[in-house]
Amino acid sequence: MTGMPDCVTSTFTEPEDFEAALRVEGCLSMLITARGRFQARLTRISLSEMRLSAAEERLPRIAFIAVPSDTVLILFSIGKATAPVCGGIVINSGEFVALRPGTRCHARTSAACRWGMISLQAGQLISYGAALTGAAFSLSHLTQHWQPRFLAGNNLRSLHAAAIRMAAKCPQTLRSPDAAHGLEQQLLHAIVACLSEGSANGDIPADCRDQNIMIRFEQLLQSKQSKQASMAEICEMLHVSDRHLRRLCTRHLAMSPRSYDRLRRMSLARRHLRRSLPGSIAVSAVARLYGFRDPGRFAVNYRAIFGESPSETLRGAVRFGRMTEL
Repeated sequence: MTGMPDCVTSTFTEPEDFEAALRVEGCLSMLITARGRFQARLTRISLSEMRLSAAEERLPRIAFIAVPSDTVLILFSIGKATAPVCGGIVINSGEFVALRPGTRCHARTSAACRWGMISLQAGQLISYGAALTGAAFSLSHLTQHWQPRFLAGNNLRSLHAAAIRMAAKCPQTLRSPDAAHGLEQQLLHAIVACLSEGSANGDIPADCRDQNIMIRFEQLLQSKQSKQASMAEICEMLHVSDRHLRRLCTRHLAMSPRSYDRLRRMSLARRHLRRSLPGSIAVSAVARLYGFRDPGRFAVNYRAIFGESPSETLRGAVRFGRMTEL
């Protein structure tokens, strides 16, 4: 994360481009869960040892993220928009979610939303926390879900918001090493104050067990094992009951396991079609590749989800990769 300070604002019209932009923070996949025109805007500020992000999204989605092994992610909602849900936890106004290094979870939204994120090196947080508090500062005590005292939380949000406004109106100011260093120090102080003064709201053992089931469920869907497996067989592989998996998927994904699996495979098929040249592959072949045995039913369901036929997607493949930097 070291390097010269920089900031950039980008707009996206395709979810895979937005997903690619978030990959540095650990976003591995993204599924749009409602019909409509996708649009997202992302402002990112890169400091010496920290990144700040602010995003606006128009459509609901589910992302699966894996936090890098040396990174802590801090997430929070912005404004009065619909609160995002991370690892089954609703991030309400005034609350924060901190994801430890190596954490894997689903992060979803149910409508248009705005959210903020701070990404920083775990070692930096540990050393700065110890220096500021005068005591050992361990990530093992970092709660996943917490509510800081009002003044501490408001200070962190205000610093983040001011930096994002500066990036939009006067980005050259943040490219100054001195200004960037000063901002980074203020943010570190505010983060440690929030973590030190906040009250934990999550991370009880049952939540951890359920989270592990959802991680294994996602991994199983990504593997070849699940391609021909029924949902009953998937439950057996996960050593959970059908009822329990449905309950977890409702909480973490806001849909049933079968619906999520179908949407995931449909989205992969759409990406395949968008990357293919018209005439280079048959729609039926793509359908079979992603486990849809009936091309006719595939086409009907595809249109219901994406608002266009698979052949229309294939003809419009030249649109792939469209992104604009401002």
